[in-house]
Amino acid sequence: MRRQFPIVRMVSGDSAGKQVAGVAAAASALGLGALAAWDLAQRKHSILRNYPVAGHARFLLESIRPEIQQYFIERNWDGRPFNRDTRTTIYERAKGTHSEHAFGTERDVNRPGYEALMHSNRPIANPARPPRVRIGGDECTQPYDISLLNVSAMSFGSLSDNAVRALNKGAAMGGFAHDTGEGSISPYHREHGGDLIWELGTAYFGARTPEGRFDPEVFAEKAKDPQVKMVSLKLSQGAKPGIGGVLPGPKVTEEIAEIRGIPVGKTCISPPGHSVFSTPIELLQFVRRMRELSGGKPAGFKLCVGSRTEFLSIVKAMVETEILPDFIIVDGSEGGTGAAPLEFEDNVGLPLTQGLMIVHNALVGAGLRKKIKVGASGKIATGTDIVKRLIQGADFTNSARAMMMAVGCIQAQVCHTGKCPVGVATQNPRRARAIDVPDKSERVKNYHDAVVAEAARLMASMGASSPEDLEPTMLRRNVSESDSWSYARIYDWLKPGELLEDAPEEWAEDWSTARADSFTIPHGHSR
Repeated sequence: MRRQFPIVRMVSGDSAGKQVAGVAAAASALGLGALAAWDLAQRKHSILRNYPVAGHARFLLESIRPEIQQYFIERNWDGRPFNRDTRTTIYERAKGTHSEHAFGTERDVNRPGYEALMHSNRPIANPARPPRVRIGGDECTQPYDISLLNVSAMSFGSLSDNAVRALNKGAAMGGFAHDTGEGSISPYHREHGGDLIWELGTAYFGARTPEGRFDPEVFAEKAKDPQVKMVSLKLSQGAKPGIGGVLPGPKVTEEIAEIRGIPVGKTCISPPGHSVFSTPIELLQFVRRMRELSGGKPAGFKLCVGSRTEFLSIVKAMVETEILPDFIIVDGSEGGTGAAPLEFEDNVGLPLTQGLMIVHNALVGAGLRKKIKVGASGKIATGTDIVKRLIQGADFTNSARAMMMAVGCIQAQVCHTGKCPVGVATQNPRRARAIDVPDKSERVKNYHDAVVAEAARLMASMGASSPEDLEPTMLRRNVSESDSWSYARIYDWLKPGELLEDAPEEWAEDWSTARADSFTIPHGHSR
């Protein structure tokens, strides 16, 4: 009996296991049957009605497609919006590690559209750090010296509190500027004292009356704060030029309401256009008013360029009134952190290269370029991007998405859902706590310093000791697989005052059509 007893226990255990397995199988079969019945009865998904149970595999695979695409399918150089090589470079520079690559370029350097910077046979051996750019015209009493690279406009509300803290502390540590975005100045922008550019949008958040109009007294009180170095009026942005935005009532928390000056729990609409001006002359008058209310700080505006004639209308207003902005920031239609309908992201506005060169040349042609500084904002991520934009007409650059990556963004492209996996673009406290502010702010500083240093090294390799030495001949583009032309040949570059004296044929019609007293353009004349 003693020898048989263990055998009896083993058989008994095996039987119990089979019973458990049988129950589990029955439960699974019952569950699948119930799921199949639900799939057949529901009317929302055609796939599930025709392929019950099995059809769910399609939705599962679709949900993980972006991750599979990003991590396993896309090549190092062809991902969008930022390819893997660029993302890796940002991460490595933010961490302070190497960002070199071995074994040669993976790019097809012969394809049409490929661009290259022209090095010199007499490069500069020890490049100095590029000087800061002084912004402030004749009417500005508190000019600001801005870095070649700064944090572009991103609002608290779009970004989490910890992301804003990290960006601003990094800006304070590295000595560069942090644009608040149109969501106003939050306590998280102020916590570490980094230099601020206060951006004012069409809803005038942070400086509005209860009716949504501009409130000059509130604006003046905040704009005179020593931490605010410049004030900027947003006409349009690259992600969604020509439209406003809607902040649903449930997202208007007490904190957001207090910061933006809007009622708690009520849907807030940002209109597509401004109520403080309706003509180019009135636009410039308001920019001057912003400068005066801020105590003489640099004042300007940001836009994504659309019609060239409309921008020339603003330039004509400058010539006629002699009212000049201290700076103009050009945003590219390549988009940014702002979520927008696909139609606007893909089809509205001019790319940064075209918009930037229109603004630069228009100001040169009107004899105003030396009096107004121009910033470039749009997919600035590497030293190459900075140098290219300087050649195309910019004085300084701003970056949004690359700065987000320095904080930890992994390009999940779910910014508008509140489900950012790393806590950057969300208002969910549990997700936002993933950001360690001391560590991420150090990464923001490291990234900025490394990219500006690389821009200086690139310029030195081209024989340029400063941005002023850069010329259009130093940037070339393949126009075919066998021909490469410089920017000096591809584009028309106006001479100082040329529009005022004898506008060249390519610009003459637009310049004559533009009106300082109206944005309205006769049908068929806008370019």
